[in-house]
Amino acid sequence: MITTMAASCSLVCCEEERDSDKAVIVRFSNGNVQNAEQLGFTMYKNADETNPRKKSRRIMAAESDRLSYVGNNFGAGSLKCNNLCKYYVGVLNKETMQMEVHCAELFNMQPVIPGEIEEYAKTQDPTQTYRDKVDSLIEAFGTNKQKRALSSRRLNQVGSDTLHQAVAKAANTVIDQKGLEALQQEVAETEAQGDLAFHLPPCNAGADRPEDVYLFDDFLSPVEFASLEQAGTKMASLTPEELKKLRDDGGCLSVVKHLENLPSVGEARDKISRCAFYLSLLLNLARQRSITRKFGQEEGCPRNIQSKLFRTFTVESFNSGRVQNVVSSSMRSKLAAYSLALLLHMSHMTCDITLLHRDLAITEARMIDVAKSMGLTLIKLPRVKAEEDGVRDTTRQAALVLPLVKYEQSMERRKRKKLH
Repeated sequence: MITTMAASCSLVCCEEERDSDKAVIVRFSNGNVQNAEQLGFTMYKNADETNPRKKSRRIMAAESDRLSYVGNNFGAGSLKCNNLCKYYVGVLNKETMQMEVHCAELFNMQPVIPGEIEEYAKTQDPTQTYRDKVDSLIEAFGTNKQKRALSSRRLNQVGSDTLHQAVAKAANTVIDQKGLEALQQEVAETEAQGDLAFHLPPCNAGADRPEDVYLFDDFLSPVEFASLEQAGTKMASLTPEELKKLRDDGGCLSVVKHLENLPSVGEARDKISRCAFYLSLLLNLARQRSITRKFGQEEGCPRNIQSKLFRTFTVESFNSGRVQNVVSSSMRSKLAAYSLALLLHMSHMTCDITLLHRDLAITEARMIDVAKSMGLTLIKLPRVKAEEDGVRDTTRQAALVLPLVKYEQSMERRKRKKLH
């Protein structure tokens, strides 16, 4: 296509232009060039011609007596306008007086100061992990809550190399003193307990009375017990219809059982109603995965009780830039132990663990392991025929009898029954 612009000049549009025919327009970020003829320009292209993403990458370099400039059309320093629109430039041929129109590409030229690149490379640690990069972003742009969580996590961290050296040194010392066979025997005796021992309520095994083995004040302090007065009154005033609805919903059968058999008057009624409300919170917490700050507010949970639940039965987890309270599997075992101990105080040192393991949504075997770890006496009641479906159900109870029972842990894993 030829378009006449003036008597002495014509416009020529290049057809089927290749990438090598594109014109280059450079822009210097630190000012205008006074004498462009003193600059030496060099264009570099990517050697990988088969990769569709890399074959169009270009680097423009300009050198002068004072400074060197570099610009590229990829990476963080490239101009985004090249992808959003097209630029054209006209080149006048003075011999033929024709102006050729070429596609153009813009480069932002930035000065390169000697030594600056090396210093920048030192700051970029190639061994830095993704977690370290996220921590750096939190330090620079995170909220106060995220910064506090980061500071707390770093305070709890121990150098892995130092820890490994200390563990190896301590292990060698213990092996030399006791011998390998004696250590294996001790590990075999305590391995079956697992993590349950770390999540059991405080125990006074040498107490003279069953009530003093697991003290009630260790579950609810006098201040916390007093704050449950209004919630306990609400639980005691539930109608039979409301109790039936609570039973049909499932998950609080242990609570319903005690509310249906509340003493008529006196301190015992007040105590059991308050404990029933606290027990309902524990059972509801055990069935959750992640907990929000609104937990228990609809039920009228006091603020100090809510803080106690978060502090005692949840762990903090960092997810998507936020600190979340999560109920882990070990915390569910802890909830089972504390719920069992609370039910002992509500039922004259006996507890129906069959109802409790269903309320906690854990297996009966896990519930039995918790009861054994607490030194309770297990009682298997005769099979009772259910009224509704005619199925005979087995009820297990746990009782706190002095002295506490010390169960022998089996060293072998239980064999699975074969299905015929």
